[in-house]
Amino acid sequence: QVQLVESGGGLVQPGGSLRLSCAASGIIFSIYTMGWYRQAPGKQRELVATITTGARTNYADSVKGRFTISRDNTKNTVYLQMNSLKPEDTAAYYCNANRNAIMNFWGKGALVTVSP
Repeated sequence: QVQLVESGGGLVQPGGSLRLSCAASGIIFSIYTMGWYRQAPGKQRELVATITTGARTNYADSVKGRFTISRDNTKNTVYLQMNSLKPEDTAAYYCNANRNAIMNFWGKGALVTVSP
């Protein structure tokens, strides 16, 4: 059974930092592209960042220079370091593991709230 479990969300003030973690089980982690997506209330889910099996990264323009995605294949874990957080970063953040159209899995999400 595939499980992606996010942790590290919470309430933070504008300008603050958080680090999200996503622990994967039930998959061969190293062969999956891992990603973080987010969904704000009333909006569609959007890409935040992805990291390939070769550690190539891709970021949404809105988070470039502020967020960093990384992975540790020895721990089956992907991270999202979020710095200089803004109120518009408030959302549920979802971990994604993607191999192909069928082998595509989601976590249940972690809430991030950026507010004074």
